[in-house]
Amino acid sequence: MELELRFFATFRAAVGEKSITREFDDGTTVGDVLAAIESEFPELAGELLDEDGDIRPQLSVLKNGREVLHIEGTATPLSEGDSVSVFPPVAGG
Repeated sequence: MELELRFFATFRAAVGEKSITREFDDGTTVGDVLAAIESEFPELAGELLDEDGDIRPQLSVLKNGREVLHIEGTATPLSEGDSVSVFPPVAGG
């Protein structure tokens, strides 16, 4: 299945594009996609998932605009045409 992966701020710089499309097997989860992104882009290795395979604190990961932590976290299933957006931590004041 084809998924659109969107990146913001420093993650966009690491990937080199605002969005990319990639093919994944049916049954792929958000955690599978994040692990694949970390493998494909060395600058993101260890930046998305922690040692336990959970989404790092302060990150926002959205499936079709909805925060995955409010769905099933890394176990959130994905379907053909879904988009996954990844936002780094934001600081400011």
